[in-house]
Amino acid sequence: MAKTKSIYVCQECGAQRARWEGRCSDCGTWNSLVEEKQVSAAPTKSTRGWSLGQTEKGQTLKTIKLSEKIVEAKTQRGTTGFSELDRVLGGGIVPGSYILVGGDPGIGKSTLLLQMAGGVAHHNQTVLYVSAEESVHQTALRAQRLGVHSENVEMISESLLENVIELAKSKKPDVLVIDSIQTVYLSEIQSAPGSVSQVRECAGHLMSLAKNLGMTIFLVGHVTKEGNIAGPRVLEHMVDTVLSFEGDPHHQFRLLRAIKNRFGATNELGVFQMQNSGLSEVLNPSEFFLEDRNLEAIGSSIFAAMEGSRPLLCEIQALTASSPTAMPRRTALGFDHNRVHMILAVLDKFLKIDSSHADVFINVVGGLRVTEPAADLAAAAAILSSASGSSLSGATCFFGEIGLTGEVRAANFAVERVKEAVKLGFRRIVLPESNRKHMSDEWKKQSVTFVFIKEVRDLMRLVNGLQKTPHKSSQFPKESLDL
Repeated sequence: MAKTKSIYVCQECGAQRARWEGRCSDCGTWNSLVEEKQVSAAPTKSTRGWSLGQTEKGQTLKTIKLSEKIVEAKTQRGTTGFSELDRVLGGGIVPGSYILVGGDPGIGKSTLLLQMAGGVAHHNQTVLYVSAEESVHQTALRAQRLGVHSENVEMISESLLENVIELAKSKKPDVLVIDSIQTVYLSEIQSAPGSVSQVRECAGHLMSLAKNLGMTIFLVGHVTKEGNIAGPRVLEHMVDTVLSFEGDPHHQFRLLRAIKNRFGATNELGVFQMQNSGLSEVLNPSEFFLEDRNLEAIGSSIFAAMEGSRPLLCEIQALTASSPTAMPRRTALGFDHNRVHMILAVLDKFLKIDSSHADVFINVVGGLRVTEPAADLAAAAAILSSASGSSLSGATCFFGEIGLTGEVRAANFAVERVKEAVKLGFRRIVLPESNRKHMSDEWKKQSVTFVFIKEVRDLMRLVNGLQKTPHKSSQFPKESLDL
């Protein structure tokens, strides 16, 4: 006889408790435990979604000895129709891969996957698009507005996972899209769709479908207000690739990042532009983010960033303003707030700059989020430019990490950063002294000037030499700026 009992499951970390608690003792989240009904029955021999093996009756599981010679199978990757999406995926779609796409509401996840379905269908592959949030009429109209009219794309509106799996096994599409994993459910589980139990079990069944049939499956995942993918963390561990679709809904650009990828490099970045006809690719992101740059702007510097294997130039702006309060503000948009405090402390210590009476604002133009420490040098140069009231040379690019002892440390992928800067017309590159060994003599033929600095004192002298306009005003003492 089957028995039903109640358990309380944390919707943040998936912890289970026999009774309700106001605060989860595992993750510390308040009011996150939800009651779920659990049916316990006699054990059966039926295969659940977690099983990936394909064994016939009477056969045993086969093992592989590492002493044997294993021949690597050459997998032909399929294209999505978007070169930017192919880049983020590691070169295209791998058959049998399991991909999760997360992002804020209204950012364009469904638009991206619908246009991707049209690109896949254009290369004679079949796509089954399952919408569990909209009617099939709504989804089809939106797909046709985006220019997807291929007969290789089929759509259905269904939220019961058993029906979806049965349809996928009969149609056998090359690509299956589930929009979204939080809205599909299994009838054998009593909890509501989107709960930890439902998401975990549905993801397990779909993983079995992808691996056993060689079917590529894309999942759309909702995010929480903190920006994390909703549901249990095991969902991100199950899938092969986790893609994060980011961007400001009030701006036209969208950024696609690979947080996890078993078939390619992580932290790859794809840039898209939202238009009336849907998403379009930005093939040269550096030029896109620098097109509105003012060469005479005060407090502006150019940073050569690395997003995965792609170099990307972006503008870092700084503004210093006198503060009448005892606790001046430190605001950072797209930049690590703690690194702003660290940079100001180093400048105060070694350059005798008093920033205790000035508000300091840092902004990475275009909505980009810079996390690598190599952005310290560009941020410090922008702060010094704003504090002195003078603009820097518009043909100068910075990268390098600043240490707490005032030294400037080497940055990775220096050659790739320099190549991207030279391609866009920058002729003066400011970089750490430790990267001198990476610069060969071939750069001298291209009229590129390298400025190698060891410490922040060298940066101050350089900034004073690059100033194009005289001092107008300064929130910091003038004698500390003229080193």
